[in-house]
Amino acid sequence: MSFDREPIVAGQFYAARHDQWLATVQACMRGEKEKDTITKLAMVPHAGHVFSGGVAGQTLARAKLTDTVLLLGPNHTGMGAPLAVWPDGKWLLPGAAMDVDAELAAALLAAEPALTADRVAHLQEHSLEVVLPFLWAKNPQMRIIPISVGDPRPHKLGGAAAKIAEALRALGREVSVVVSSDMNHFASDEKTRVLDQHALERILALDPMGFYGKVREENISMCGVLPMTLGMHLANIQGAKKAELVAYATSGDVNGDMSRVVGYAGVIIE
Repeated sequence: MSFDREPIVAGQFYAARHDQWLATVQACMRGEKEKDTITKLAMVPHAGHVFSGGVAGQTLARAKLTDTVLLLGPNHTGMGAPLAVWPDGKWLLPGAAMDVDAELAAALLAAEPALTADRVAHLQEHSLEVVLPFLWAKNPQMRIIPISVGDPRPHKLGGAAAKIAEALRALGREVSVVVSSDMNHFASDEKTRVLDQHALERILALDPMGFYGKVREENISMCGVLPMTLGMHLANIQGAKKAELVAYATSGDVNGDMSRVVGYAGVIIE
């Protein structure tokens, strides 16, 4: 029996009414032109739309995404399986819904034993839900495969990426990846920008292991380091050529508090 996921942060991270959240995300996406080349990976932040919506909207408006998207996010709660796939049903938003691509989810689960069909990891996790309004506004017919990535072992993330790539190749499917991650948390604006630049340099160099190492070595508190490491491995296996930083901001740009900020980056890999 399939099972739909109810929204848990509507009314907190974004508006609880369809017309209101849609107007907000459309405003965040306005004026951007979609790229000509299919996006292999887009990384966007997942704070409240008032804080990081500008960066997320600008990035996803420019990304040329496939009709099915692999959604990779961190596991903030520690609940559920280390690599947890929501296998079927719909993800609900106020006044809207996005279908899970159950056929492709099943193929990925069959191809990589480390992936687990598990809803527990997703039930109280906000990181993917916050991105959905942008994806729905871009393409209401888009299907998703939500994966919560909490396995801290980089070789396991690389291995999972290889198996996912194999399964996609066997099915003849091209699928964009959307990674949900904020950057460094709760340092000063000045320090956050320096740390984030170090992490972003490795992302822009398409160097997943260098990126993972840099985040660990410099204690950069980037919540999505694990999904981004997996996503970059997958993009590289699929022939990634270049990465671009579309937008960067900190929470201080919105609320004026420069003493303790969160960094937000929007990246597109083609």
